[in-house]
Amino acid sequence: MGILRLAHVDTRTPDLELSTAYYTEIIGMNVVERTGDEVYLKCWDEETHHSLRLRYNARTGMDLFSFLVETEDDLHDLERKVERYGCPVTRVSKGESVGQGESLRFEIPSGQTMELVADLDKPGGLLGKRNPAPVPPPGMTGIAPPRIDHMLINAEEVGEAHAFFTQVLGFRLTEQLLDANGHKLGVWLERSHSPHDIAIVNGPNGALHHFAFWLDDWDHVRKAADILAFNGVQIDQGPTRHGVTRGNTVYFFDPLGVRNEVFTGGYQADPDFPTITWTEDNFGKGLFYYENVISQRFLRMHT
Repeated sequence: MGILRLAHVDTRTPDLELSTAYYTEIIGMNVVERTGDEVYLKCWDEETHHSLRLRYNARTGMDLFSFLVETEDDLHDLERKVERYGCPVTRVSKGESVGQGESLRFEIPSGQTMELVADLDKPGGLLGKRNPAPVPPPGMTGIAPPRIDHMLINAEEVGEAHAFFTQVLGFRLTEQLLDANGHKLGVWLERSHSPHDIAIVNGPNGALHHFAFWLDDWDHVRKAADILAFNGVQIDQGPTRHGVTRGNTVYFFDPLGVRNEVFTGGYQADPDFPTITWTEDNFGKGLFYYENVISQRFLRMHT
């Protein structure tokens, strides 16, 4: 099976307490562990140790992103493939990273640090696995998404990044954005049969654009926007709908300027799903279907 899904995103913040308060009180995540200058958080329906790590640092941004692979054999196979491609791999021993076993770390062609891991601690979600309720208990704090969903990063050469993710890591291309000469300006890639687990769009190498939380339906997206507005959170775009992925969305910023998204909808991307192509002259509709515009503010990203 190889890579299964996004496991966690590790970010930096110059104000650890403010960021923690935001992700617990506004987003509605739960703190599962604190270790010195790090805080580990997860959503209520996530089985594994954490999906977000906050680390104190003077500079806001992303340290790395991590994907779960099915088996140790997959991990060894992917290590060989990544090294053959020309990306040096660092082995991180079990116990060096909180909440997980041995992992691989390497810099991808677009400059971000990626991690692959097969062994994650699984303390379980809020509902348990014996006669569970179908929904969390009433009175959950904040937006309370059930899980992290996907992320978007930037690359100066989207075509090269696309080749690495598909040919080396085995991702499948669901949608692409092409310029007038047929060059790739954006790609949406999946491993979990969702519209995308990661997207890569033209921009400076090393940059994070956003990471997203899943919500169950459009009504939850609307309620999320109400919570954000009530609490004075800066909304970047939405509530609205994408043409790409067909998802419903709100984009907004955490207190230190990292872009978040809540997302729902879209389609099931079966293994034989045919790639959808958007042309540059129509991408306003692809990005925000109702508005049919590309916001320059939306193009801002973090390194």
